[in-house]
Amino acid sequence: MTHCYLIPIFNEAGNLELLFERLTANILVSDNFFLFVDDNSSDNSVEIIHSLFKDVEYHVIIKNINKGPGDSFNLGMEYLLNKYPNDENIRIITMEADNTSDIGILKDMIGISNLGYDLVLASVYAQGGGFSQTSVFRKVLSFVANMVFRAVFDIKILTLSSFYRVYSINLLIKIKKSNNKIIEQSGFICMLEILLKSIHQNALVVEVPMILKSDIRKGKSKMKIFSNSISYLKFLLTFKRNQL
Repeated sequence: MTHCYLIPIFNEAGNLELLFERLTANILVSDNFFLFVDDNSSDNSVEIIHSLFKDVEYHVIIKNINKGPGDSFNLGMEYLLNKYPNDENIRIITMEADNTSDIGILKDMIGISNLGYDLVLASVYAQGGGFSQTSVFRKVLSFVANMVFRAVFDIKILTLSSFYRVYSINLLIKIKKSNNKIIEQSGFICMLEILLKSIHQNALVVEVPMILKSDIRKGKSKMKIFSNSISYLKFLLTFKRNQL
């Protein structure tokens, strides 16, 4: 079983060394492939990646224009589909570079994926999940947004926007065949988009509880609340028009 780690990067120089330490403490990095997509960072994130991962199999896709995490995930997934065109055993793990993903639950997520699930989600809203350090405003906004979109799209899944997931490559192949692009949305709403596309493919989806560890992240979240809220609203209106 091959595990590919797809990690978008944007000015994460202060977080990459700890990310590498946490990965090596929880997995055998020499048995995995790491794909980073740099979203036109202005710091030395790419140089740090080359230094840290020089002894393992990795690749960095460098973008000359900042287009957002959705664009990065789409580029990375397209790259992996081309790299492993005939290997049904591939698992693709997507995660944040800022150490908010709890790598301690990674083995459980991969183990559950190997039971036949197409998509395993790390969930702050599943029983046992939560936030270690997040403002009340962000918690309320996240909760309300999840509740609204779950109602509109009739989704039973609790956490809709987490980057931290394990995909089977077969699921991404099915999504690619049924759509112009795996992911079309460039912003953070990309995670809801690909989740909806996965559900449309009758994917077997399961959630694993996770504590979001914002307290160990260096620097602020890259998510801009106002612009992200606007993108969610536009996505909602577009979906409703397409259903008419």
